[in-house]
Amino acid sequence: MHDERGNEVKEAGPSTPVSILGLDGAPQAGDKFSVFEDEREAKQIATKRTQLQREQSVRTQRHITLDEIGRRIALGDFQELNIILKGDVDGSVEALTDSFQKLSTEEIQVNIIHKGVGPITESDVLLATASDAIIIGFNVRPMGNARQIADKEEIDIRMYSIIYDAINDLKDAMEGMLSPELKEEITGTAEIREIFKVSKIGSIAGCMVLSGKIFRNSGIRLIRDGVVVYTGELASLKRFKDDAKEVSKGYDCGMQIKNYNDIKEGDVIEAYHEVEVKKKLK
Repeated sequence: MHDERGNEVKEAGPSTPVSILGLDGAPQAGDKFSVFEDEREAKQIATKRTQLQREQSVRTQRHITLDEIGRRIALGDFQELNIILKGDVDGSVEALTDSFQKLSTEEIQVNIIHKGVGPITESDVLLATASDAIIIGFNVRPMGNARQIADKEEIDIRMYSIIYDAINDLKDAMEGMLSPELKEEITGTAEIREIFKVSKIGSIAGCMVLSGKIFRNSGIRLIRDGVVVYTGELASLKRFKDDAKEVSKGYDCGMQIKNYNDIKEGDVIEAYHEVEVKKKLK
């Protein structure tokens, strides 16, 4: 036990700052420090308190309140991101905890299920396995067999030395968890120049592609005088007598619209497809 100048001291009274060595782990900020005359008694109480704390954390993870269930049902696509956070000093851990929790949205809830000071241990990896969590280490590394167990259990361990890198990576991961938005992309347009009636098949539109490309598997809209009169898909796309996968601008082609024959010369066929766009956190 040392004072603020590094000198050894044998006792410390109220409001006396001291540095203590010899603990078997790093305490959290705000933990209470108790002194006993007998080492055996101190170890018994410490073991009992550690066991109670572990039981309480497991109980907290496995149980859920009715309010929480109702909230998840109301949100529908609610997802969670569980994190185990280990750092070199308590200040870094608290700063990262606050930053991560501020990333929570209505769609994704960030849960810090365990945080602490010190290296990443085997128990951290086992907890991550049980709770489906990722492990984030700030200026710390896995200790002992923690890395081997993590590889075996396929637990993601991320290590950082800059706080902003950790926050940005987590934000990117959360954006990846968001269900993508479907955005419509128009691939091309074609004008109907002539209509051919074929028995047992229906109406075939002889078209000229005005812009872009028309793909065989595209969704299409039939536009008449600027108004969409039908939305559907192509039954066939041909160049002369051959089936075509795509027809580009400036080429003519024959198109048949699936389950629809009410087409007229001058109608415009607009081809489109839907693409997935990654959502951004608000």
